[in-house]
Amino acid sequence: MTTQQWEYATVPLIIHATKQILDQWGEDGWELVQVVAGPDGTNLVAYLKRPKA
Repeated sequence: MTTQQWEYATVPLIIHATKQILDQWGEDGWELVQVVAGPDGTNLVAYLKRPKA
C-alpha cells in the first residue's frame, strides 16, 4: 500500500477575479485547501493541493 503524496501551491488572489483564478486552477486538478489574508493584510492568498503524478 502506498501513501498518497501531494504537491502544494500558493496563489495570490485578485479580489475582482477570484472565481476565475480558482476555476482555472481547479481545471488543472488543484483543490482549494484554504484562503488566508496575505502578508500585507489586504490581499488574499489561496493554498491549493493536488495528488503528485
